[in-house]
Amino acid sequence: MNLELNLKDQIVAAFKKVYDPEMPVNIYELGLIYGVEVDAAGQVAIRMTLTAPNCPVAGSLPAEVERAARAVPGVTGVKLELTFDPPWTKARMSEAAKLAMGIEDIIPISRLRR
Repeated sequence: MNLELNLKDQIVAAFKKVYDPEMPVNIYELGLIYGVEVDAAGQVAIRMTLTAPNCPVAGSLPAEVERAARAVPGVTGVKLELTFDPPWTKARMSEAAKLAMGIEDIIPISRLRR
């Protein structure tokens, strides 16, 4: 289990180096990675999406994500599933990503009214 967790952490770190060329935020912080599962043999299953089905990088970004995962030592195979269910929304972005992109609704209104 520790090996699997460590490998998953390394894969996530690799995803944080992959950027959608139209956004100044990595794909992990953008919320494009819906799931990463690693088994004891080093097989990785990735579930991801794009910001839109007609995204200009639809043909290249999934392959780049797969390459990033395969480059992690200990990964023996990668299966990538591209999905649009549920559709991506800015709500999937981390607060850091929202801040980097200048999206203003990162602070809940309830915290502003104190």
